[in-house]
Amino acid sequence: MQINFMRPRKIASALSITLVVLSIFSLSFKGLNAGLDFTGGTLIEIKLSQSTNLEEIREVLGSKLDDDFQVSYFGSEQDVLIKIPGGSENNLSDEIVSSLKNSFQFDLRRKDFIGPQIGEELRDQGGLGILAAMLVMMVYIMFRFQFKFAIGALLALIHDVLIVLGFFSIFYIGFNLTVLAAILAVIGYSLNDTIVVSDRIRENYRKKRKSDNVDVINRSLNQMLGRTLITSLTTLLVLFALLILGGDFIKNFAIALICGVIIGTYSSIYVLCNNLILLDLNFEDLAIKKSESFDDGMP
Repeated sequence: MQINFMRPRKIASALSITLVVLSIFSLSFKGLNAGLDFTGGTLIEIKLSQSTNLEEIREVLGSKLDDDFQVSYFGSEQDVLIKIPGGSENNLSDEIVSSLKNSFQFDLRRKDFIGPQIGEELRDQGGLGILAAMLVMMVYIMFRFQFKFAIGALLALIHDVLIVLGFFSIFYIGFNLTVLAAILAVIGYSLNDTIVVSDRIRENYRKKRKSDNVDVINRSLNQMLGRTLITSLTTLLVLFALLILGGDFIKNFAIALICGVIIGTYSSIYVLCNNLILLDLNFEDLAIKKSESFDDGMP
């Protein structure tokens, strides 16, 4: 049984455009809930002598701080990570440690201060890293396949990144360096799926030279269906395990990757292939250019 993936392509295009517009709108007016890595502040890591409910720690800190601090487990229920935006390098962290020692027994593992300037540099360098990754991958696909594939792949990558960022903006989920690393991983995952689909489309175009491009793409997607389902589902199983069992520290990382895998799989089918149809990909675009034979008259 052959699934007609391209039949709802207009609905898929409308859905993609809607999601991208919503993401851009939210990013423009609401922005991201930037974490300590980007805004600067104090980071304190402690090892408690016994397991403690995070609410008890939050109550102690709430008497000294505003509501925007973050407390999370860092591995076990005895390892606690405290993130406090703003403040100064010495006074705030010393005051917090003193307050906690009055209520809990613990060993201080780490006490760091990230200045706003460093946070801005991390943010800018992370953004440049995403742009550089997209550019390099577009160039690779252009030489590996064909220029029309490169345009489709680039639009798919932009589509994936914007929707993941928009998801974090709309629901105001904390955005830090681990989430940024997840977005770079999403770019790699989406590109891998795009390359596999593109390779099968190119192969089928060369086998069925006079076939309609929609038929060739549908045939290619059906041939890749089993591989795509196995890869995506096994990846999602691991990511949901991280989300449920990994603790607060990598929760947002897992959320970003789950969104990225789902959106990346979708974009490899509907964003890439829709663009190939719109750009009128045909056999001549993918034909192997043979060099003309040359007879120099020598035996």
